[in-house]
Amino acid sequence: MRNNYALALLSSFLLWLAWPPTPFTSPLLFFALVPVLLAVENVIHRETVKKGLKVFRLGFLCFFIWNTACIYWVFISLDAVMPTWTAVLISIIPFGLGSLLMTIAFWLYYQMRLVLRKVWWSYTALVCFWIAYEYLHQTWDLAFPWMNLGNGFAATHFLVQWYEFTGVYGGTLWVLLANLFIFESYIAWRTAGISNEQAQKKKVLLLFSAGIVLIPAAVSLLMYSQYQEKINPANVVVVQPNIDPYAKFGSLSAESQLETLIRLSDSLAQSNTEFFIWPETAIRKATDEQQIRTDANYQRTKK
Repeated sequence: MRNNYALALLSSFLLWLAWPPTPFTSPLLFFALVPVLLAVENVIHRETVKKGLKVFRLGFLCFFIWNTACIYWVFISLDAVMPTWTAVLISIIPFGLGSLLMTIAFWLYYQMRLVLRKVWWSYTALVCFWIAYEYLHQTWDLAFPWMNLGNGFAATHFLVQWYEFTGVYGGTLWVLLANLFIFESYIAWRTAGISNEQAQKKKVLLLFSAGIVLIPAAVSLLMYSQYQEKINPANVVVVQPNIDPYAKFGSLSAESQLETLIRLSDSLAQSNTEFFIWPETAIRKATDEQQIRTDANYQRTKK
């Protein structure tokens, strides 16, 4: 069982290493889930009790460490503006809830392995469970879609230009399929036989694995190299006031920050300026969005 925990930890390390903003490591996502899949497989084929609980533990260990290692900054940002114990409680939502939903998807995959004879039907179920989790975690009131697998290519956007057709879920599907085919290829080589049928199976799996990884990447690179920006010039002013984030919600008043943004915008504005782009927390004070046009800061900015 210790080896299984080591495999789960290896997956969490590979997922963390592949995740933005680390440049050029995103291809690790194509096999980062293979170790934890292997750990689950070991549990399935071992004579032991409480297999479902062990699968759950392995999954949660892997995904909790990965989530926490990638979004630790959530706690740091909260801790700067509120009591530490409150920051810890709030941080449990992104750290733990996403990990729990990922683990449930893996646990449901394990349950499908118990009732479905064909392993590929179980793999299909895993893909469906995982994408369903991502969709849920992007649309409900506790949404935190930062860790969607498709977001892992943010630092290598040239590999996923086809997102314009599939959205980020296309990347999630890409990662899951690649991991499953590479995992099956590893299983085939580990249990290698000498028959022609087994040798043919290994070759087919390897070809499929390579195709799933390389073909979408090649299509994306082709799209990226042939793209030409449409000529539609516009005058846009982008303002970054360089405000200390630890002072933003502390010592600096909302009024002074707004004044800085207005002053910087006015210094660059031209008669043909079409857009001003400000940070998402430009108006720092809480505002009723239903009554935004009556808000004093909004009116000041518009004027």
